[in-house]
Amino acid sequence: MRIAVTYENGQIFQHFGHTQMFKIYEVENDKIVSGQIVPTMGNGHGALAQFLSDMNVDTLICGGIGGGAKTALEQAGIKLFGGAFGSADKAIEDFVGGKLVYNPDVKCNHHDHGESVHTCGSNGCSGHSCK
Repeated sequence: MRIAVTYENGQIFQHFGHTQMFKIYEVENDKIVSGQIVPTMGNGHGALAQFLSDMNVDTLICGGIGGGAKTALEQAGIKLFGGAFGSADKAIEDFVGGKLVYNPDVKCNHHDHGESVHTCGSNGCSGHSCK
């Protein structure tokens, strides 16, 4: 199993469409075998689903994510665990152990009102919601 986590400075990056790197973990028999940081090479939003598919990722852990990206991931056959926050390494350990805290209904709706710059944090976003 290959699991990607949106990644910045050891933490889960909170906006999928703007992530500049993923940490991709190999998991075999419920054990983390390896982890590698991979830059997105400037790909953003919809192109990221294809990027992950090309990297043979089958599961994504992230913070906020928009509806279009969720659809692209679903079409690529990538399972989504969004609304997560904190340490990327801890999140993967929790995922493997069946204890990952995430939001199955995560959505980032800032695209709906034309906002182009925002910050998403572990407690949501100001001016819109990424949760």
